[in-house]
Amino acid sequence: MIIVLKPNPAPGVVEHVLERIHALGLTPHLSQGVSRTIIGVIGDEDKLQVQPLQAIAGVEKVVPILRPFKLASREFHPEPSVVDIKGIKIGGGHLAVIAGPCAIEGEELLFEVARRVKRAGANILRGGAFKPRTSPYSFQGMGKEGLQLLRAAGDELGMPVVTEVMDPRQVEVVERYADILQIGARNMQNFDLLKECGRTRHPVLLKRGLSATVKDLLMSAEYVMSEGNWQVILCERGIRTFEDSTRNTLDLSMVPNVQGQSHLPIIVDPSHATGRPELIPAMAKAAIAAGADGVHVEVHGCPEKALSDGPQALVPDQFDRLMDELRPLARLLGRTIDVCNAQTKEPAACAPAPC
Repeated sequence: MIIVLKPNPAPGVVEHVLERIHALGLTPHLSQGVSRTIIGVIGDEDKLQVQPLQAIAGVEKVVPILRPFKLASREFHPEPSVVDIKGIKIGGGHLAVIAGPCAIEGEELLFEVARRVKRAGANILRGGAFKPRTSPYSFQGMGKEGLQLLRAAGDELGMPVVTEVMDPRQVEVVERYADILQIGARNMQNFDLLKECGRTRHPVLLKRGLSATVKDLLMSAEYVMSEGNWQVILCERGIRTFEDSTRNTLDLSMVPNVQGQSHLPIIVDPSHATGRPELIPAMAKAAIAAGADGVHVEVHGCPEKALSDGPQALVPDQFDRLMDELRPLARLLGRTIDVCNAQTKEPAACAPAPC
């Protein structure tokens, strides 16, 4: 439910409406523009329907939000939201370029890849410390040691860092080291995890589940937002279909589809979607053309030796070429790729190691 106040309401009117909402056991969300003020209300809407809130002096109208996702909806927040992570903006015409290895395998590899992607133009560093794997015998990540390495690399290069959190019990340690908490496709409907991440004030990168609809994804975002954390970034990473020539099927129609329904920024992960490095550049460019607020690309110094998802990673030289192609496309579409403020250190170790 949205309560729209008349233009330029007196402070007493706003306070009175907020008091009435609290008295009903509902949660208000105040949004004040230059001349208009709206109050979003979350809770049992039946309570609102029997209350004469529209009769309060200063209230113009009371409008129901018909979508099941209230806080994430365009009705509640008409303008696109922008998430700011240490000066790197996502949404509102700002593009995130998230790049790095699928898994953190060690200091040398991580720092080598981090320096290369930063130099190429990436503005957020990714790396997995906890890895959800199909087989329990596969590499499961370096855990806390990996988080410490990722933080060190981000600090050296002045880049925000993102890593996946798999369990509510991991949130406390992950948020100490990461700037963005990633919730992977397999955990998109892990509601306890969503709520725990919502209680933090860290931005949350929420990936679409393997068989999830757009509504499913936005309802998961609603879980995070309902706990008070509005910094949610959605991610399309491919869905499971009968097609078997790619790892998943990249649903690019989802980008404008989501943007028509929600104010949340949305990025695309062509690495997990295709599973084929030769398809990643085309799909990354197509994602930006479709209106995505960024891309999420896996880069590894030697994919054939990678401990996780090596076949879908670009090597640094390929990522360099991709960035050379993304920049003019972004300019053509009136989008900007924010640059990290800190200067990259360029020691001799920055040169690619032999594979």
